[in-house]
Amino acid sequence: MTEPRALSAPNQALQPSWSGYDVEPPEQSAVPLAHYLWILRRHRWKIIAFVLACVTATLIVSARLTPIYESTVTVDVDRQIPSAIIGQDAARAPLNDADQFLATQVKLIQSDSVLRPVAQRYRLLDLEKEASDVTPEKPSEAEEDAPILLKRLKVTRPPNTYLLLISYRSPQPRLAADVANAVARSYVEHTYNIRFQSSASLADFMEKQLEELKAKMESSSAAVAKFERELSVINPEEKNSILSSRLLQLNTEYTNAQTDRVRKESAWKSVQSGSLEAAQVSTQGENLKTLSAKLDEARQKFADTKTHYGPNHPEYRKAAVQVAEIERQLQESSKNAAQRVEVEYRESVNREIMLQKAVAETKAEFDRMNAHTFDYQNLKREADADKSLYEELVRKIKEAGINAGFQNSSIRIADPARAAIRPVFPNMKLNVLLAFLFSTLLAVGFAILSDLLDNSLRDPEQVHTLFQTEVLGSLPMVKTWRRGLVSAIAGGAGSTALACEDDAALAPLDRTVTGFEEAVRTLRNSILLGSFDRRLRSLMITSATPSEGKTTTAVHLAIAHAQQKHKTLLIDCDLRRPGVHTKLGINPETGLAAVLQNGMQWREKLVKLADLDDLDILPTGFSSRRAADLIGRRLPEILEEAANEYDLIVVDSPPILGFPEPLQMAAAVDGVVVVAKAGETSRKTVGSALSTLQRVRANVLGLVLNSVTSNMSDSYRYYGYYGKYYRYYKSAEGD
Repeated sequence: MTEPRALSAPNQALQPSWSGYDVEPPEQSAVPLAHYLWILRRHRWKIIAFVLACVTATLIVSARLTPIYESTVTVDVDRQIPSAIIGQDAARAPLNDADQFLATQVKLIQSDSVLRPVAQRYRLLDLEKEASDVTPEKPSEAEEDAPILLKRLKVTRPPNTYLLLISYRSPQPRLAADVANAVARSYVEHTYNIRFQSSASLADFMEKQLEELKAKMESSSAAVAKFERELSVINPEEKNSILSSRLLQLNTEYTNAQTDRVRKESAWKSVQSGSLEAAQVSTQGENLKTLSAKLDEARQKFADTKTHYGPNHPEYRKAAVQVAEIERQLQESSKNAAQRVEVEYRESVNREIMLQKAVAETKAEFDRMNAHTFDYQNLKREADADKSLYEELVRKIKEAGINAGFQNSSIRIADPARAAIRPVFPNMKLNVLLAFLFSTLLAVGFAILSDLLDNSLRDPEQVHTLFQTEVLGSLPMVKTWRRGLVSAIAGGAGSTALACEDDAALAPLDRTVTGFEEAVRTLRNSILLGSFDRRLRSLMITSATPSEGKTTTAVHLAIAHAQQKHKTLLIDCDLRRPGVHTKLGINPETGLAAVLQNGMQWREKLVKLADLDDLDILPTGFSSRRAADLIGRRLPEILEEAANEYDLIVVDSPPILGFPEPLQMAAAVDGVVVVAKAGETSRKTVGSALSTLQRVRANVLGLVLNSVTSNMSDSYRYYGYYGKYYRYYKSAEGD
């Protein structure tokens, strides 16, 4: 029998991880709010330390800063006061451009013309250089001509007001007040100088133009007078109006004459046909109509007389003579009417010709006068314009001269600055508050960001969501206060105890070791009791990559199963990098490798531990590449033979990714358990391993998270209960 020795750590040293297959896990579900609260609880001491450090640094820096005082002068800008005392500017209503006007005034206050006299008077540029720890040097000519900018000057405008606040900061309270008042006075004087210079320049310019404009006005007036003398009229426009009225009247009479001539010509042509009806419709037809009526009446009377009397009767003769007389008169009247119609037609033709001639003459005279009138109007308009411009220019010169001496009071100092009592910088309370807020936000944000960027497996719910695989158990991390990671299993009465090399170091580890032991037992029950459809005879413990803790998990799981008086066989099938014999202190010369290569009986290579009669171990021995190639054919035979003698066979296999034999082992065993190191193994690596096992139709029972600490997730807070319960149990046992 081989004496036991201390087991190696359940959390092995880190080695380079293998990439494996590039398999993307399913999309992760939304993170609950409680998880973020757990993150804050996890990093609470780091957050508190960072915030305290930032606040303390802010207090120290603020206490070492030079206090700065600020004084403010209030300038009132009255937009209702006119900018001039006389003229259009005096009666002009203020424009609705308050924002633009005040913005212009702010820029004007910060201009070089306003600040240069104040800066030179108080040597502000030298003082600012001294305050910034810069040795003042004699400025060059280019620097002296450069625009002056005062960094400590601030010009603001309170909302919805016509006020401007000019503030200046300085370590000296009195200097701050004096500079603010000096800048305000310089601004008021500068606005007056601008307006005075503008008015004076305008007056000088208009005086220069006045003589030239006067000569031009006199020349245009002389040209108008000369034109009037040449036309021999006082006002050509009035005569032009008379000709226009006369021409209009002649045109009307000419049109009427044409109409009368056409009507009389028509009557004359009708009369020339000789018919009585044509003569009757003429202008001379009234007499003919009367004679025609009389003739009709005489003929009617003659017809009546002819009916009663004979041709020799006096009444008959009288009526006949009367009819003949009326007919003769009608013929003479018709002839006279035709002559009169012709005479009237001739007269209308002559009248039309005369009116046509008069219209032509009048129109020619009107056109001639109209041409002269156009020239006259141009000359007169030019003369009037020159005269008006001259008079306006004279008036403007007089107004500019008066307004130039008028100092407008629309911009005035409403409240002068006074020396401040308390400094405005540094503001200790504000600095501390801002440091606290920003440091808290930064620390919390960094904690949450680091958690979001963590691509490793940590939480059982996360594993179930990503891979649809159950987490069979979680093995806590075992630490010592003196050296690296160790693992220990503390046994009770009648059990095997595997202790540390230094027994004195084990005393403070009772709580942690007990937690690990209970976690292994929980894992054992979770695996064996979770299969209801069939009994597990063989179990393969593997991982995605090396250094995940699979060998340690397999050893502890086999020991825990053997402690229940169940026949257990532990086979180290990791022929490339065996580790079972190292962790149990076994130094066999031969093992599984010799069985595979030489065809020896596997029972002859079994190793037992003291006080663990139910545990048999088949170590690897001296492995080779050839032995690893033979394990796929020989292992199923060994498992089949051992299944009749042992309750459980635990197989420690190489990592899944990068080696071919684990896939053959997975197909031969009843179940596969994948071990992953919590907080280090990436999700892609585990996803690749599970996908590979699924392709060979292996029975993957679930995942085991190794190296779990309470800082990894809020699901591991119960680990602290193991130690408390264990101490209570030991205390009760001692009593």
